[in-house]
Amino acid sequence: MGRVAMTYKLNPDSEVEANIDEIVETIKTFASEVYEVQSVETKPLAFGLQFVQVHVVMEDGPGLSDKFEEMMGELVGVGEIEVLSMGLL
Repeated sequence: MGRVAMTYKLNPDSEVEANIDEIVETIKTFASEVYEVQSVETKPLAFGLQFVQVHVVMEDGPGLSDKFEEMMGELVGVGEIEVLSMGLL
């Protein structure tokens, strides 16, 4: 099996006050034998809001990207998750 590089954009949840720094630090802990979290950074969105951009490399297997998205979606303050790019390595 190959490996897949994915870049995600995590928008803050408008219903909950998001602690962006806490989200960044928690996502860094997702690194494992399956997921190689290469970078997690905050970027400006609009009007002082920020979003989190995550670049991760993972094994190319059924359901692995869904599982990673599910783990990010369970974090308090994470709203919409968007895939910015995906490619095989």
